[in-house]
Amino acid sequence: MRIDKAQLNHSEIIDRIRTGKRQFGKQLVILTHHYQRKEIVDLGDFVGDSFELSRKAAADRDCRYIIFCGVHFMAESAAILAQPNQVVQIPNVEAGCWMAGMAEAETVRSAWEQIESVVGMGSISPVVYMNSDAELKSFCGNHGGLVCTSSNAAKAVRWAFGQKEKVLFFPDQHLGRNVGHDLGIAPEEMVVWSPGNVLGGNDPDALKRARIILWDGYCLVHTRFTVEQIEKMRSEFPEARIVVHPECTREVVARADACGSTSYIVKYVKEAPPGSTIVIGTEINLINRLALEYPDRKVLDLHYSLCPNMFKINLVNLLQAIENIGELNVVKVPEATKAGARLALDRMLALA
Repeated sequence: MRIDKAQLNHSEIIDRIRTGKRQFGKQLVILTHHYQRKEIVDLGDFVGDSFELSRKAAADRDCRYIIFCGVHFMAESAAILAQPNQVVQIPNVEAGCWMAGMAEAETVRSAWEQIESVVGMGSISPVVYMNSDAELKSFCGNHGGLVCTSSNAAKAVRWAFGQKEKVLFFPDQHLGRNVGHDLGIAPEEMVVWSPGNVLGGNDPDALKRARIILWDGYCLVHTRFTVEQIEKMRSEFPEARIVVHPECTREVVARADACGSTSYIVKYVKEAPPGSTIVIGTEINLINRLALEYPDRKVLDLHYSLCPNMFKINLVNLLQAIENIGELNVVKVPEATKAGARLALDRMLALA
């Protein structure tokens, strides 16, 4: 059943969402990513990073329906981990991820073959960022690699080097470069693979020298931040601490006071003493909520940066998902794909 939002006002939509939640009780879990707008987070059962949320729902024995208020790869991860009796839905199937779309399975397979033709078979470990589709997670699992999050990326890459001499890191080149820097990899030992170009735009000698091959992907939210913005905020707020996400460029991370995942940023603000000024480089909805949650701290955005795909989740399509429970926008992952992806995820979980 489709809902004509013109027929309902804001409070009526919220009332119907709450009525639906009461009707399904513990059978329904609504997951909300940190970057969702406040009105969505307020109606969810859990808020957090994507993988953390997926694990929570999968571990809930009472839960039959999972509605993931986030982007598509997140709902896929929930479907990979879900119990056989659980159904995963996303309120808006058009809520994709630009970064995840920058690495497609066919282009990654082609890159893998080209790299192996130069450096030799059996010399590369693939590491795929959580912000990727299920088929790429499965590719990694089936090629001896693993998944990483922004929190454990350094640990994952260190593990990968324990398996093979080189690492193919995708799809986010900036997270990969920041991890490489933290692990002491020299800049000249990291090259960027640009899909569509012969050898990714590299000469064979560069690939042979490289220890990390970085896929040419990036987050449009986090690459909007610049060194100039940091300098401007330091000039205006000299007492401020600046914290950014590791999907930012190397130059921005180097100039910040701290860098970490969305969960790290939440913890950073929570543990800051009252009266602190914290400038944050990440998605604006999270920053705005932190400012409301901690009024005794000055929480500012480094620059306004909205994720339009996250913003595609709204009250109307959340209500539609609830009122068409188990049927509308169901996210399914083929069993063969799921098996490979679980291998990659299990290797990541074993790191802990």
